[in-house]
Amino acid sequence: MEILTHSQIKQKIKRLAIEILEHNYDQKEIYLMGINNNGYRFAGLLQKEIRNLNELDTHLINVRLNAAKPLEQEVTLSIDVEKLSDKIIILVDDVANSGRTLYYATKPLLNIIPRRLQAAVLVDRTHKLFPIHVDYVGMSLATTLKQNIEVDLEDGRTFSVRLN
Repeated sequence: MEILTHSQIKQKIKRLAIEILEHNYDQKEIYLMGINNNGYRFAGLLQKEIRNLNELDTHLINVRLNAAKPLEQEVTLSIDVEKLSDKIIILVDDVANSGRTLYYATKPLLNIIPRRLQAAVLVDRTHKLFPIHVDYVGMSLATTLKQNIEVDLEDGRTFSVRLN
């Protein structure tokens, strides 16, 4: 069952970009850290919309981690983590379920002190098992544990969010 259409996703991206700008109005730059494939695509869409609305300098960072087994491989960033010291960082993913992926994605940041660390997701589920708070939410959704959310943000295709 489709829960968000292409146009609804585009509208949520615009709203989230506005919220990010409102909460960071006094900043000159922010870093969007997109987790794995869909989180990185979503961060790129947010970056594009932020740039359409404002001249805020935004940087896109790719975070790679094994979401199913986060301790088996090192969490890697597409930037030297030292460059993020005293910066505004927004951790971005498509779906927040238990909070585990967002939690482990912060592991490299434990070696620095950012100015502010926030989180943004397109869909926030209500199954948190980790102490994660999402600051920017496209849609909150209460689901059963057996249900699955599929997000399609592939370039050149119609965006969609489906509940299975």
